[in-house]
Amino acid sequence: MLIAKDAGRKAVRFVGVTGGVGAGKSEVLGFLAKQPGCRVMLADEIAHELMEPGNEVYRKLCAEFAGEDIFAEEDKAGEAERPFDRGKLAQVIFGDEEKRKRLNGIVHPAVKDCVIQQAESERERGQLSLLVLEAALLIEEHYDEICDELWYIYTSEEVRRQRLIASRGYSDAKIDQIFASQLKEDTYRKYCKVVIDNNGDWDITRKQLEKALRRKADE
Repeated sequence: MLIAKDAGRKAVRFVGVTGGVGAGKSEVLGFLAKQPGCRVMLADEIAHELMEPGNEVYRKLCAEFAGEDIFAEEDKAGEAERPFDRGKLAQVIFGDEEKRKRLNGIVHPAVKDCVIQQAESERERGQLSLLVLEAALLIEEHYDEICDELWYIYTSEEVRRQRLIASRGYSDAKIDQIFASQLKEDTYRKYCKVVIDNNGDWDITRKQLEKALRRKADE
């Protein structure tokens, strides 16, 4: 689904940012967020908001996983709708591909709808020059059909492994499992117009980002 652009308003460049775990996307997004006229959206944060009590996604998940122990403990005051305990919810779908698909089938389309609505709203307002979306499944969920272009934050598996061990304390076995579940480098490069090499010094990465920001979306 393509989002219509209004020629009468300030053009908003909509960029999707992706890359493997440990690629350093957070630092890149932090840099972009500081640019004038830029707004950064995180698909994971949107999903968390949609899963809060009072939302349609919350109600659908309650119905889908009725009988499962997925709720946080009640506070002293009690709540009409108890929030999910993310750890419990993760445990329910861990190792169960069917349940994981059921959850994703509810959450992912809702997130995408929200992103589309936000992008349309920003284009209508015409105040931003850059709208950035980070999503783990940017390519898998076909955000290339929504964004003007995708950017791939490239970091070698060796460097990513070192970062994940140092920052998160992951074991080699866990890292191998994560890498195996993610897209291969050639797939990222196939769909992404811009490739940012984030293997070395931040100054080098920053210069690549500044160059990417200067270029026009249709180049």
